[in-house]
Amino acid sequence: MKTKKELKKEIIIQAALELFSKKGFYTTTIPDIAQSLKMSVGNMYNYFKSKDILAKEIIKHISHYLGEQLKSINEKEISTEEKTKQIVTVYFQTANLKPEMIDYFLRVFLSNREVFKEGCEGMICVNDFVTEIMIYFEDGVKNGELRDQDFFSAFGLFMGYLGGMVFLKGENILPNNLDSYIDDISSNIYKALKV
Repeated sequence: MKTKKELKKEIIIQAALELFSKKGFYTTTIPDIAQSLKMSVGNMYNYFKSKDILAKEIIKHISHYLGEQLKSINEKEISTEEKTKQIVTVYFQTANLKPEMIDYFLRVFLSNREVFKEGCEGMICVNDFVTEIMIYFEDGVKNGELRDQDFFSAFGLFMGYLGGMVFLKGENILPNNLDSYIDDISSNIYKALKV
């Protein structure tokens, strides 16, 4: 059972996530977030001491959310090919249902690395998500479906496809909805990674 303070932090994280992903990190202020929640600025600082700390908590929140989704896929007794499709599906569904999460990752976390340098070096703040991708690769190699290769090469390929498609969707360039690309994208990723 979550405490009242934990629940309030989640509400603040969601409001900040939406504002940062729409307006950008630097143009969104703590007063903007407080106002959107009808809360005093002073009270906001009781939960998060700075905008940078809040930004780091948001990326951890997103990583945990996606990590849990991937963990449930990794625990299934299915082929790596099917896991690939399910991971693509989850990522695209998240982009459709919670676009602010993916927008934040692409437009705030990756674009404002200076905000995340202290305490979020490397992949520390996206550890939950990255760990599950590592498990997906390791299991695929163990069962003979995927080539044993450098993790970052494989990760870059996988995330490049997903991020690229979501970016195109966000820019209204794709002629169809993301779901219509699941089969082709998952097939392309799997073919590029398989033995």
